[in-house]
Amino acid sequence: MIIEHPAAVRGKIPFYRHLYVQVLAAIAAGILVGHFYPELGTQLKPLGDAFIKLVKMIIAPVIFLTVATGIAGMSDLAKVGRVAGKAMIYFLTFSSLALVVGLIVANVVQPGVGMHIDPASLDSKAISTYAEKAHEQSIAGFLMNIIPTTLTSAFADGDILQVLFISVLFGISLAMVGKKAEPIVDFLQALTLPIFRLVAILMKAAPIGALGAMAFTIGKYGLASIANLAMLIGTFYLTSFLFVFVVLGAVARYNGFSIMALIRYIKEELLLVLGTSSSEAALPGLMNKMEKAGCKRSVVGLVIPTGYSFNLDGTNIYMTLAALFIAQATDTPLSYGNQILLLLVAMLSSKGAAGITGAGFITLAATLSVVPSVPVAGMALILGIDRFMSECRAMTNIVGNAVATVVVAKWEGELHQAQLRAALAGEAPIETKATSAQPAE
Repeated sequence: MIIEHPAAVRGKIPFYRHLYVQVLAAIAAGILVGHFYPELGTQLKPLGDAFIKLVKMIIAPVIFLTVATGIAGMSDLAKVGRVAGKAMIYFLTFSSLALVVGLIVANVVQPGVGMHIDPASLDSKAISTYAEKAHEQSIAGFLMNIIPTTLTSAFADGDILQVLFISVLFGISLAMVGKKAEPIVDFLQALTLPIFRLVAILMKAAPIGALGAMAFTIGKYGLASIANLAMLIGTFYLTSFLFVFVVLGAVARYNGFSIMALIRYIKEELLLVLGTSSSEAALPGLMNKMEKAGCKRSVVGLVIPTGYSFNLDGTNIYMTLAALFIAQATDTPLSYGNQILLLLVAMLSSKGAAGITGAGFITLAATLSVVPSVPVAGMALILGIDRFMSECRAMTNIVGNAVATVVVAKWEGELHQAQLRAALAGEAPIETKATSAQPAE
C-alpha cells in the first residue's frame, strides 16, 4: 500500500516539510545539544526510545497485512516457496561475502596493530551481559523461536520472524480456501489503508526521536571519546561504503538500476536509521517504498522482514573486522586457519543471534566465545564506540535489503521495470493504487 501525500496534489512541497530535511536538521541539533549540554543530552534519551517503541508498535500489523494479502493474491502458491528460496540463496551469498570483505580489510589495514593491550587489564564485567546473552543463543533455539507460543503471542511480543511465520501460513490458507475467503481478503486490503496512514502519522515524530537519540549518544559518550579508536571507526565506515558502492553497486548495475538512485530514493529511511540507530524504525517505510518502486507486495513482504534477520551485511562486516581488531590490539596471533574458523563460526552465529537487542555486539560475543584464541574480554575495547558504529551497520543492512528486494523480484518476474525506473528517477506519482498484480516487463 502506497501512502499518498496530500500536499502533492496542491503542488510542490516546501523543502522544510520533507521528512528527510527535518530528520537531518534534528540530527544536527542533537549533536549540538549533546556536545554543549551533555547532561541535557543524556536526559533526552526517552524521546528516541519512545519513537522506536511507536514504530515497533506498528511493525507487526504492517508485515501481517502486506504478506497475507500478497500471498492470498497469488494464483500459484509454488511461487511462495520459490521467492523464499531465492531470497535465502541471495542472503547466504552476500552475507558471507560481507564477512569475507571485513576479514580482508582487517588484514590489509590492520587498525588494531600497535595498541599492545594486555587482555588481563581489561574490565570483562562491562561485556558480561552481552556474553551471557550470546551463550543463550543457539541455531536450534533460534529456529524453534520462529514458532510462536500462540497465534496471538507473536503480535503481542512483536517478534518479526514469528509474525512473518504466521503471516505466510495465513496467506497460504486464504489462497487455498479461494473464493470463500474473498471477503476476508477484501477486509484485510481495506484495513491496509488506515494502517499505512497510521505509519505516516507516526513518521511525523521521527525528527523528535532522532534529536533525542543523537543528543543522548553525543552527551553520554562525547565526540572526544572516540578519537583514540577513530581508526577502527573510519575503517568500518570505509569498508561499508566500499561494500555498498562496489559490491552492491555491481549487483544493482547488473540488474539494471543504479545504487546511487536507490539510495536517494530511500534517503528518508536511511536518515531515520542514522538518527535513531535502529533499523526497525525504517522497516514500514522501506516496505512501502519498495512496493511503490514496482516490487510485488508478496515479494516485498517475504524478502524485507526475512532480510532483517538473515541479510545483515553491515553487521557481518563489523563482526570479522571487530574480531580481528581485538586480536591485533591484544597482540593475539591468528593463523589463516583460525581466521577461516572465525569466518565459518560467524556465518552461523550471525543467524543464531539475529533479531535480538544489541544483535551486532551479542553476535560478536557469540563468535569469539567459540574461537578461544581471541580474548572475549577484548570486546571491552570497542564497547564505548559500538554505538557510533551501529548507525553504519544499520544503514548498510537497509541498503542491502533494498537491493535484495529488487533483485529477487526481478528473478521471480515480479518487478515492474517501468515503475522502478520512474520511482528511482523521482517521477513516480505519489498517489498510487495498492499493488496486487503488477506485470513484470
